[in-house]
Amino acid sequence: MGYRIYIKMSIQIRFSLNEGLYLKDPQDSKLGKNIIQHSILLIDEFGFESFTFKKLAEKIGSTEASIYRYFENKHILLIFLVNWYWEWVSYLIQINTMNVSDARVKLKIIIHSFVSAPKDNPGVEYVNESKLHNIVISEGVKAYLTKDVDEENSKGFFSSYKNLANTVSHVISEINPEFKYPYALATNLFEMSNNHIYFAKHLPRLTDISVNGNNVDEAETMLNYFADKLLF
Repeated sequence: MGYRIYIKMSIQIRFSLNEGLYLKDPQDSKLGKNIIQHSILLIDEFGFESFTFKKLAEKIGSTEASIYRYFENKHILLIFLVNWYWEWVSYLIQINTMNVSDARVKLKIIIHSFVSAPKDNPGVEYVNESKLHNIVISEGVKAYLTKDVDEENSKGFFSSYKNLANTVSHVISEINPEFKYPYALATNLFEMSNNHIYFAKHLPRLTDISVNGNNVDEAETMLNYFADKLLF
């Protein structure tokens, strides 16, 4: 897993995702990019259960058969999209911590990357990160809370998430080598950054923070509070 950056007129980002997640890499063609772009928009609008390849084909002016040449089914498409987001967050962390040596500062940057990932976009025209973030929050668990999770995990379908957790856990261990649960904290910080923003918008009695439009500063403050209390 990883990413490649091509510099032309603007930054172009292409993530190298597990080849088992597609039959033909959609990042390599105009049609494939349309599939990614409009599947995000449709799933965000209608929800994953109501989303179909037929609706997607009608939206992009193509055929269901053409979509099936890229993805075996909509479940695999969802895993692809969620993986893309995990890679996006990892990319932001890497570029934002590139010249930072202080692990405490790194963790603050990581937390900022968690909450700001839906807003940052240096040059991926066919991905709306904000709407994809909505999908990660509301539909993302459907990618791995399934009966096939062990088989799909054995194929490396969740390596992007595990790599992200590994990166964060290493920083946590740098800060406090005696902390017993670096992977648990890493995944919890990421999941909290998603869930509590969602709670603040839709189920406010389940959180103590508020979110004002795209302003998620309070979520970032909360995550730093938990990290500080547990590690320092």
